[in-house]
Order: sequence, then structure tokens, then C-alpha cells
Amino acid sequence: MSFVYQYILILAFTIIIDYIAGILIENTKGHTRKIWLVASIVANVGILAFYKYFNFLIENLNATLQLFDTGKELPYMNIILPVGLSFHTFQAMSYTIEVYWNKQKAERHFPTYALYVMFYPQLVAGPIERPQNVLPQLHEYRPYNLSNVQEGISRMLWGYFKKVVIADRLAILVDQVYANDEQMSSMSLVLGAVFYSFQIYCDFSGYSDIGIGAAKVMNIRLMDNFKQPYLSGNIATFWSRWHISLSTWFRDYLYIPLGGNRKGEGRRKFNVFVVFLLSGLWHGANWTFGIWGFLHGVLVVIFPGLKKIPEKQFARSARSVVSVLATFTAVTVLWIFFRAENIQHAFAYIKGICSFRGGSFDVGLTVTEILFSFLLIVIMLWREYKFPDYKVKPGVKYVTYVAGMILVLYFFGVFSENQFIYFQF
Repeated sequence: MSFVYQYILILAFTIIIDYIAGILIENTKGHTRKIWLVASIVANVGILAFYKYFNFLIENLNATLQLFDTGKELPYMNIILPVGLSFHTFQAMSYTIEVYWNKQKAERHFPTYALYVMFYPQLVAGPIERPQNVLPQLHEYRPYNLSNVQEGISRMLWGYFKKVVIADRLAILVDQVYANDEQMSSMSLVLGAVFYSFQIYCDFSGYSDIGIGAAKVMNIRLMDNFKQPYLSGNIATFWSRWHISLSTWFRDYLYIPLGGNRKGEGRRKFNVFVVFLLSGLWHGANWTFGIWGFLHGVLVVIFPGLKKIPEKQFARSARSVVSVLATFTAVTVLWIFFRAENIQHAFAYIKGICSFRGGSFDVGLTVTEILFSFLLIVIMLWREYKFPDYKVKPGVKYVTYVAGMILVLYFFGVFSENQFIYFQF
């Protein structure tokens, strides 16, 4: 509401529609149940499509009209995308679908259902929750738990560290390189691409840590959204560890209903392409996102044999190290499409890397700051690999940890107007 206060009406509308639809789906039988499910999905997807993709559609129609030299141009709508619309739309849809599949009872208490959709720690950027996880917790008596409060604060502090100390520091270089890529040396472009990989991870997983930690303080358990994705040995494993709530959403509500791998290898590959293409476009109304998602689907389909490589831990063998580095390289190259302003920008950036050209190394950070950034990345990777949980023993150690993290945030944090990257989705 502090962004655009009228947008609370959009959330209110979908909440009312889905609340009523859930009860009607549970109370009816046969074809009528499907009608109410479709009505709920149409309402949610319709709002998402209008605010997120209407101008994208107009842009493509205008491009088509120009090809035929009609001299006509369709007008654009002056609309702003509501913050987090894609996230709470998918969370709301999971509720009515689960009720339709008889895996979730319809919620009769309206404020509780509204809280499920509007639960503030994860409202604007996930994780995208399932009703079976959150709704029962909202009905339970959950007394004050000091251990959960301490664990939640610990995770929030780690999330802030990844965001303001690492991600926002890397953003200085990334923004400079992408804004001036035509003048940059190939080495600068490589550095910008690598730093963006870690920027988007620390930015998005940092927000998830803050959201999950804030919920933990209030005795609410949310699902993990990241599990060391850059230590994956293949693209398929990467997607089982990156934005887990979205990956499992598409798996449960699109890939499996399309047939999954039950209708032959050809159909499985088609389903994979559809899921990744739509997953890409879910991120934004730009063909760069579609290409980014589609190419991930291509890699998953082309290299299924890589799944046989042991994935239990990192650096168990030379083979696993090579696999991790190869996967990270592929992911980093594809992130260029995600970050670029358009397709032409993305290909020009990649061409600049492959040309091995000289050029400017004015990347916004000094050599010392770049080395310090790499040190922070190493510390982050080591901490998440070595200590994957966020439990800290109470007492002096806990107070020392909290005080130390606050001091680190204050002295090493980069405080600017950089919003979380995934707020735009």
C-alpha cells in the first residue's frame, strides 16, 4: 500500500474470489467443481496478465504492424506492476487447486485465509507457500519460543549480510559494466557476468532468509527456497536448489498435469520446454526472460546423463569439481539474458566476451574493492556449505554473534536505493 495504496483492492478482490471458490469447490460435485476452479484461475491469471503482460502484448502487436507497414500503432496502458503480484497470485492458485484435488480442506475462516495470502514476510518475493504448510500453523496455538526467536533473528541477520554487504556491493560493478558494455574490455564483461550471478543469488536468497527468519520469530515455519545452488553438478540439480518454491510449483501444477514423464520421452521433453519457457516469462514481460528459461530447458533435456554424477557434497572428486564449474559457467552465461535490457543487448554482451577485446576497466570498484568482494563471496559460500542451518547457542555466544553481525552490516554494508531484484516480479 505504501507503493500504490489502491493496489490493495487487487489483493482484496482475489482473496474474496478464491475464498468463495474454495468453499464452492468443496461443497459441489462433478463438473460444477471444475467451473469454480476455472473461475478462480481465470480471475488470478487475468489480473496477472493485465498488469504484467498487457503492454508486452501491445509492444509485440505494434512490432507486427510495423512489419506490414500499416502506419498504425496501438496505445499503451499507463499501468505499474503491483509489487509481488506473481508471488501471491501463484500462492493463491495453489490453494484452490489443492482444494479441487481434495488435498486441502477449504478454509472457512476468512481472516485466516486472507492472512495465508497476505502473510507479510513472504508476500512480495516468496517463498511461494502451499496451503498445507501454512494454514494449519495459523490455526494452532503457537506459544512464545525463545529458540525460534533466536534462530529467526540469526537467519534474518545473515540475509541482510548477503543483501547489503555482498549483493549491493556487487551491484555497483554490475550496473556500471552493463550500462557501458560496448566500451568495456572482455575481462570486465566476464567479471560483470560472474558478479551478477552472485549478486542475484545473494539478493534473492537474502530476501528469502529475511522472510523465513521473520516468520520463524513469530513461530511460523516457511519452506526453504535455496540449497547451495551454485554447488550443483548439473542444470537439473541447480533447479532443484534454486527458487525451490517456484520450481516445485511448476512441477506440481504444470509439469505433472501435462503428463510429466508418463507419456513417453518426446512428450517429457515437450513438457520440460513448456515449463521452462513459462517459468522464464513468469519472471518478466520480456523475450529475454523467455529465452533464458527456454535455454535452461534445452540444457536439462540435452544433458540428462549428468544427473548420474554424485551430488551429495561439493568437491568429492575432480569430476564433481569440473561438473560444478561447468554448471556455474552455463548458468552465468544464461544470466546475461536475464540481466540484459533486450535480446540485442544480451547478444552484444556475449559477443564482447568472446571477442577477447581490450577496453575500459572502469568498473566502478577499485582492485582492492574487487578482491574484497571475492573474499566476501568465498566467506558466504563457505558459511552456507559448512553451516547450512541457522541455529546459534543461546547465551554469550549468541549475543556476540548478533552484535558482531550488526557491526559488520553497519561498517561494511552498502546502503543505497537498490531494491530487492525479485520485487519487480
